[in-house]
Amino acid sequence: MCPHALIPYKPTNPKTRLSCILSQEEREAFARAMLVDVIDAVKDANCSPVIVGTELFDSEDVQVTIADADLNGALNSLVQQSTGDPLLIIMADLPLATGPSIRRVVTTEMAMAIVPGRGGGTNVIFLKDPARFHFDYYGTSFLKHSKIAEEAGLSCEVIDSFRLHTDIDEKEDLVELLIHGTGKSRKYLEDLGFELAVERGRVGVTGRKKAE
Repeated sequence: MCPHALIPYKPTNPKTRLSCILSQEEREAFARAMLVDVIDAVKDANCSPVIVGTELFDSEDVQVTIADADLNGALNSLVQQSTGDPLLIIMADLPLATGPSIRRVVTTEMAMAIVPGRGGGTNVIFLKDPARFHFDYYGTSFLKHSKIAEEAGLSCEVIDSFRLHTDIDEKEDLVELLIHGTGKSRKYLEDLGFELAVERGRVGVTGRKKAE
């Protein structure tokens, strides 16, 4: 099985909650580095990555689909146009993702699988029959997606995965990336001068001041 993996991606002014430590240019480069890490993991899982972008940008070897709707509208429209083959949706800010962690999701014995994000979000969804499902991101999307699956009569496995659960939104999230990351996004942060720091027994991140 080699399902398509849709990766929603915003190339311009992403990750605004990191504005306290990264300039817009740096945030865009960091988001692109995380995207590359996710694409590498998707390929390692023998899935075919398809970037669902909000605008055109260069991508050498990955198909890019431009969406003129919000995340839900874009994904639901793509599902309607699909051939009915299994489909994976994975967020672009999961730089700890690995091939084995993704293969764990796409080999579920149930009709679908969900990896929750922090705060009630949804980081990964795998669907064996996408036509029976619709997406409802934002807010407590994990609860909404679980209810949609139940109402559609779809058996659903909730997968507990540290590597797919760890999305990067806040400065504090960078700790996990600097500890556990092995890809381009960790290297990008290190090249900017960020490193781990322990203060009062807690691990945090320290580095140079944000470039203006």
